[in-house]
Amino acid sequence: MEDCIFCKIIKGEIPAAKVYEDEWVFAFLDLSQVTPGHTLVIPKDHRQDIFDYEDDLAAEVFRRVPRIAKAIKEAFPEAQGMNIAMNNGPLAYQSVFHSHIHLLPRYSEEDGFAMTFTNNQDKYSQAEFKQRAEKIGQAIKLKEDGDEEI
Repeated sequence: MEDCIFCKIIKGEIPAAKVYEDEWVFAFLDLSQVTPGHTLVIPKDHRQDIFDYEDDLAAEVFRRVPRIAKAIKEAFPEAQGMNIAMNNGPLAYQSVFHSHIHLLPRYSEEDGFAMTFTNNQDKYSQAEFKQRAEKIGQAIKLKEDGDEEI
């Protein structure tokens, strides 16, 4: 895509602090550096978000995430953990519309990154949970029966 900042980084038109590259992915330090070592892993083939992935691309991209995460942990042994995040769509806080996975080393509870979830467990019945699970399962089965990718 012509005006995609990440595509320009892949092509070398915009400088980036590259940490890894192969035929499938490009990984580089996020300019924001929410925490030291904050790395983005992107597919070299422009995809807007996870919904644009085929099975083969997903397998190749996500196969590399543990390797890069382990390298970050080795480079920053003081990190106590790591968040791995992927935002898909504006409502999910995606700001660059070239799919990317954030690898965020964690050093302390006050290191500049926070992630919280509201527990709505008491708002829904077991029947509602079961209905939601069945709905998703049916969508998966429809794709499998139609030989389409999910």
